[in-house]
Amino acid sequence: MRGSWFLPAASFLGFAFLYIPILSLIIYSFNDSQLVTVWGGFSTRWYGELLNDAQILGAAWISLKVGVLSATIATVIGTLAAFVLTRFGRFRGRLLMTGMVTAPLVMPEVLIGLSLLLLFVSMELALGWPSERGMVTVVIAHSTFCAAYVAVIAQSRLRDMDDSLEEAARDLGAGPVRVFFDITLPVIAPALVSGWLLAFTLSLDDLVIASFVSGPGASTLPMVIFSKVRLGVSPDVNALATLIILIVAVAVSVAGWVLYRQSKRG
Repeated sequence: MRGSWFLPAASFLGFAFLYIPILSLIIYSFNDSQLVTVWGGFSTRWYGELLNDAQILGAAWISLKVGVLSATIATVIGTLAAFVLTRFGRFRGRLLMTGMVTAPLVMPEVLIGLSLLLLFVSMELALGWPSERGMVTVVIAHSTFCAAYVAVIAQSRLRDMDDSLEEAARDLGAGPVRVFFDITLPVIAPALVSGWLLAFTLSLDDLVIASFVSGPGASTLPMVIFSKVRLGVSPDVNALATLIILIVAVAVSVAGWVLYRQSKRG
């Protein structure tokens, strides 16, 4: 294995195939030309135009609000579902509930978006709500499929948790609700934070489901970017992608630094 060159070369080519387009996108975001494939000199003009683009800024604000609300609701639903599946033992309907929790993980997004669209249309005809598709319907849709990811993460943490902590709290007279909030919730808090961040990322990145359930005035950032790219890639899209990459890189660096400090203290 020491003399083998195939695995390192394959890994290098795979990562190069992934990161070279991203690097070229960052470089051409500083292109002065309006053509993304022709270098016209170094310039930051597209960043200025991006910050003055009301459509992009409005879509980014909508995506941020939808992501925060969806991730929060999905964390609550996913945590409760995981707690029921890991702490309630065998009960009638457990198999059905397990299938309903894990189904969105393998179900195509087109199918989820179409089914939710038909559901909202039927609810509008039968109940009069929602009267129109907008940010509320997008939040409901994103919370639905993001809760499955949170449930899987929380369920794995609850299975690894020591049950003796909860049993000791009950022996001391604490009720189930107090045990959950005083013992269980603090122990699984890191997993819930991870689930919330994953749900927020999935909501922020979603295009297919949001295209089905959104309406006028509720276009998310991926929808706006996709509509712009269909008409031709413009340098301001490169600038927007570069800013997103920068934000993600800073967030990952801060998280890595925090984990490093915690491991060093330990």
